[in-house]
Parts: sequence; C-alpha cells; structure tokens
Amino acid sequence: MFTGLIEEVGTLKRKIPRPNGLALEIEAHRVLEGTKIGDSIAVDGICLTVTSMSPTGFTADAVHDTIRSTALGTYRVGSPLQLERAMPADGRFGGHFVSGHIDGTARLISRRPDGEAMVYTFDVGAWQKYCIPKGSIAINGTSLTLQRVTPETISISLIPHSRQVTTFDRLASGAVVNIECDMMAKHLYHFTQHEKQTDWAAFLGGDM
Repeated sequence: MFTGLIEEVGTLKRKIPRPNGLALEIEAHRVLEGTKIGDSIAVDGICLTVTSMSPTGFTADAVHDTIRSTALGTYRVGSPLQLERAMPADGRFGGHFVSGHIDGTARLISRRPDGEAMVYTFDVGAWQKYCIPKGSIAINGTSLTLQRVTPETISISLIPHSRQVTTFDRLASGAVVNIECDMMAKHLYHFTQHEKQTDWAAFLGGDM
C-alpha cells in the first residue's frame, strides 16, 4: 500500500529484456534507505518488487502484462521516474489509498497556468467513469485531487512545490501516464453495476 506522496525522482539507467518481461535498473538514493530485496517500490505508480540493490540504485522486474497495461513501454534510458516506498504500518497517511495496481493509461492534452498553480488536462477515455470532481486519482503514482471532470477528460492542479518534487513539468503534450483510479470508486461502480444485473427474484426463490 502506498500514499501517493512521491519521495524521490529516480532515473531509468537500463532496460534488460527477460523471458517474462523486463528488468529495470533504476538510479535512486532516498528510497534505498531501509529497503531490502523483496520490498515493494512504486515506480511511476507501478508496484514493483526490488530484486537486487546497489549503493546507487535498485533493479525491479516487470512482467509482460504490466508492460502492456502501463506506460512502461514508452520509457527510455534516462527517463525520470517517480518513486515511493511502501507505507510502513506506523507511518503517517498523507495522500490517499494507492495500491500500485495500475488501471491503465491516460494522455496529457494540455497545461495552462492558473495563478501560481498549473492545470493539467488528461484524456482518460473509459476510465472517466471512476472519476468525480474533488475525488482522488493517482497519476504516475502521485496522489491528486480531480478539479474538473468531463465525459472524456480530467483536470488536476499542481502548486509550485508539487511540480518541483515530481516530473509533471517534464511531461510533453501527448505524453502517456499511468493512472490508478480511486479504489473505493471502482468498488462502488462494480457493485452497483452488478446489482443492476442480479435477478433477485430467482435468488430469493419467488416473485418480487
């Protein structure tokens, strides 16, 4: 479990093809503190398991399904990556519940200044059904509040500090990002859709 509060921006040093996917060598410093092999680190929001470590970074494996359902395939050597260690049981919860299980991807459409803040608009496609104004979403692992929701897009706003400690200002128009919708919204949507399809008369053994 993660909070969506980015601890460090690392760098992708190497992509190594493996039979089951890719091994990613990532340069990092802060997230190495207290980390051991087998621990989880969110890499641009993707929960990955640390398979090896060095004084200057770590390696994590990504399987084919993870590569297909995330923006990993667009990453190049040198790409900046947002990193967060799994939340300790005695830690403070400053963001929202983030599982690190990416739902899919979105595409940056535009950015515009709004005073000292910057508003980013993304095309989220079908994932919009899980988005509500003032609700939560994780974009590349960052816990964010949805400012505006349209039938196909979402907009979020970042203050200068948030932009300094993340990679959002490095995103070019059209950039593909990982999104994880709020898990409560997904569960409620699934439950209500399932309710509509349930034949309660048959379930209860009589007419309703």
